[in-house]
Amino acid sequence: QDAEVVRTRDPQRLAQCDVVVDVGGEYDPERHRYDHHQRSFTQSMRSLRPDKPWTTKLSSAGLVYCHFGSQILAGLLGQPEDSPVVTALYDKV
Repeated sequence: QDAEVVRTRDPQRLAQCDVVVDVGGEYDPERHRYDHHQRSFTQSMRSLRPDKPWTTKLSSAGLVYCHFGSQILAGLLGQPEDSPVVTALYDKV
């Protein structure tokens, strides 16, 4: 909630960011880098979460949802991440 949003493509500024979405040319969830613009990028929900059936290549927003959607929904609903309600809503969204 106290995050500063920085809009830039400057690699030096991006290197200082905690989370980078839709720029930077890399997908590395361990470093919180969520870009899908590389020619080699082919990730889908199914490739990242084999329990899910969707094979459409993910956008940067899709990558963020894939990694954080359940956690966010659980917090909003006051439910555990693995609850049937969170799982059903995650799959519907």
